[in-house]
Amino acid sequence: MQKKQKTPLLLAGMGVGMFAFGFALVPLYNLVCSVAGINGIATASNQAFISASTVDYSRKVTVEFDSTLNAGLPWKIEKPANKLKVHPGETHNISYRATNMSDKAIEVQAVPGITPWQATEYFKKTQCFCFDTQTLAPGESREMNIQFIVDPDIPQQYKTITLSYTFMNTDRSNT
Repeated sequence: MQKKQKTPLLLAGMGVGMFAFGFALVPLYNLVCSVAGINGIATASNQAFISASTVDYSRKVTVEFDSTLNAGLPWKIEKPANKLKVHPGETHNISYRATNMSDKAIEVQAVPGITPWQATEYFKKTQCFCFDTQTLAPGESREMNIQFIVDPDIPQQYKTITLSYTFMNTDRSNT
């Protein structure tokens, strides 16, 4: 085969390969997150953990709450109380309140983070607004709920966990 014929075939093959790789990234990301316990993705094993856990009444862990709006996002976020003291193993429900301050509907994805990162595997979210995108109409406000549990097996050294959310506009043309 001549060099001129190989080049288009090679480029077409690379294009198909890049498309396939991009298409596979989301399932691969979800698999890695569920195996590693990153981002608190609710899995069947988390659900089994919740039903089998016991409460450790001998100690408390402080859970702090934080939120950040990505640049230019015209939303107002009211987080729950700054901190909550919880017994490991107890189920807790809290909510953030979001208000769209703009004159158009905006779809947002909340990206969670846990600090210290080593405590991520001990913080289990069983329900969370961050599992799905959130759309608010102009001027609309909504309570966005989270149900979580701190694993009773959390090491004693972790006395404080910070749950933070970064709210990002999913419409990249408005950034």
